[in-house]
Formats: sequence, C-alpha cells, structure tokens
Amino acid sequence: MPDKAPGTISASLIIVILIATAVGALAALFLSGIVTGTRTLALISGFVATIFATIARYKILFLGAGTGGADDAKVPGLVVTYAAIASIAGSLAAHDIFGFMVADGPLAMLGALAGLFSAVLMAMLMITYHTNTRP
Repeated sequence: MPDKAPGTISASLIIVILIATAVGALAALFLSGIVTGTRTLALISGFVATIFATIARYKILFLGAGTGGADDAKVPGLVVTYAAIASIAGSLAAHDIFGFMVADGPLAMLGALAGLFSAVLMAMLMITYHTNTRP
C-alpha cells in the first residue's frame, strides 16, 4: 500500500476544520428559527458540520489531493460512529463555552464553535484510528 503524499494529512485536517466551522455556522443560521433551545441547536449543527466535513475530506482525498489507502475505503461505518461521538462532545463543549463567552450572542457563532470543536475531536479520533491501524 503506498503512503499518502506529503502534506495530505495536514491538508485534510485543514479541510475538515474549515468546512465544519462554516457548515456549523450555516446550519445554526438555518435552524435557528426551527429548533428551540441552544443545546439542541448546537448538537444538530455540530453533527451536520462533522458529517459534511468528513464527506468533503473523503471526496477531496479520493479526487486527487492524495492517494487514498485501502483503510480509507473501509472506514465509513467507523467514521459515522466517530462523527457521532465527536459531535456530541464537541457540540456540548461549544454550547457551554458559548454560554460563558456571550450569553445572548449570535447563534451562527454557536454553530461555528460546535462545528469547530466537533471537527477537532473528529480529526483526533481519525488520527488515532489511522495511527493504530497502519502496519
């Protein structure tokens, strides 16, 4: 199995973090009139952001930014599990930090924080997975 091109891991982490932050903010803006309660809004925004960022990462890696290895093709079930864990923990942390920073701030900021924290946790889980599964 060929190794990934140099810089691919860093590029994929940047992709995940930027996309998750943007999608989290957009999800919070879209859902702010529909969902009541900031905790629920943070959880949904973080989950949607993590799923979108993960899909974007896989699409970009397989479309030419790097050589996807055999393990990357087998991960989707595990990715969903990791995304759920990361989005719950990241979104709840974002909700609490948002409450301490600005109690009545813009909900897009809450969604962006939920997406950012969820993406960082997702990246850490995926790095751990790939570190422990490489021969």
